[in-house]
Amino acid sequence: MAEKSIAGIPADLRALFRKGEEALQRENYDYALALFSQVLDKEPRCFDCRATLRHAQSQKAGKAGGFFKKAFNLAGSSPQLAKAQFALKKNPLEALQLTEHILNADPHNATAHRLFAEAALALEMPRSALLSLKALATISPDDKHLTAQLAAALAQNGETRHAEKIMADLCRAHPLDGELAKQLKNISALHTMSAGGYQQAAETGGSYRDILKDREEAVSLEQEQRVEKSVDVAARLIGEYEARLQSEPDNLKLIRLLAELYTQKHQFDRALQYYDQLKASEGGNDSSLDRAIAATVVRKFEFRISRLDPAASDYPEAVAQLQADKTAYQLAECRKRVERFPTDLVIRFEMGQLYFEAGKIGEAIQELQKAQNNPHKRIAALTLLAQCFARRNMNDLAARTLQNAIKEKAVFDDEKKELTYQLGCVLEKMGRKEDALEQFKLIYETDIGYKDVAPKVDAFYAGQ
Repeated sequence: MAEKSIAGIPADLRALFRKGEEALQRENYDYALALFSQVLDKEPRCFDCRATLRHAQSQKAGKAGGFFKKAFNLAGSSPQLAKAQFALKKNPLEALQLTEHILNADPHNATAHRLFAEAALALEMPRSALLSLKALATISPDDKHLTAQLAAALAQNGETRHAEKIMADLCRAHPLDGELAKQLKNISALHTMSAGGYQQAAETGGSYRDILKDREEAVSLEQEQRVEKSVDVAARLIGEYEARLQSEPDNLKLIRLLAELYTQKHQFDRALQYYDQLKASEGGNDSSLDRAIAATVVRKFEFRISRLDPAASDYPEAVAQLQADKTAYQLAECRKRVERFPTDLVIRFEMGQLYFEAGKIGEAIQELQKAQNNPHKRIAALTLLAQCFARRNMNDLAARTLQNAIKEKAVFDDEKKELTYQLGCVLEKMGRKEDALEQFKLIYETDIGYKDVAPKVDAFYAGQ
């Protein structure tokens, strides 16, 4: 069931909402919160009311000293939080209502925001989920899982371009994560579909079939909505877009769509021709376009590797050669972008990551030390820097770098968990077993199944 506007709820609840708005204008925050909560208890899908409730929460907190001045509470010791956590899987609506009441009392509570977002997504309420996801993203911009959730909610809400950009940045930060790459592919396909204007019907409340002239067009459109396009559908779209391009030769959006579609069909040379045409038209000053071209070339290498015959006698040598060629291309191409955009610290981070993966540790350290000045890449850059120091057996520097990164993480999310684990491993290498154990115990308290933390901690207590 879709989220509702104020116009879509019963008249008596609309009257309560109006009273809440009046109370909010008079800065009678407690009364406003109570009224909005009454509405949402009966109509939890009323997005307009929920958005206004969040505004009221923020206003009340601002009067108390600022919404973000108080550190987001991670511990979440409230019995209501524990109850919401328990209800999340079996009854997400109950979890949603519980966490919203917690946020009325403590709008800074990160655990409540996280549980609320998960419950809202489970209930297919992406706009409501975005209210909490955006608040959390402000606090933890480098949280991989959280950022992926934010992109998914944006895509569900029709904001596919924004979602695609977020996922592209996330995939560049975590190039070895296949699940992130898959999510980016799905969102890119949705953006390709929405770029044609076919989601206008949904935005106006109608169905796709309502606005089409005949059944044949409806079937054609439904094919375009599929996230994983078949070869035949991709070929049809290419035919349509290339025909349009004949009469609209300056339509840059069409050119980019064609490049993306040819990439999906593994016709990489044709895709690169369109990217080159786009680059010539835009003057060559778009770093995101350079990244798209580089990603296409890398996919070409990976496709060639996937087509090799594992039974062939020279298979290991052929794979090694293509991997080496791919690495050489990535390093050379990224180095050119660094030279063209020397102040772009995101590219500096990418360069440092590539150097690290290629085993060029000194070069990686130099780039990552610059990249850490980008607030959105700082934690990721510090993490890689620590790994660089550890590779050189500079364990004291690695530990200090990880400790600096951990200090900047207000929330004990997956990223902070990994930083803590890495610190424990470095301290182990230094022979500081008790200090290392303290790090592993921090993780054990919240996630007993994380990597090999449980055996490490259990072995300690068994020894006692």
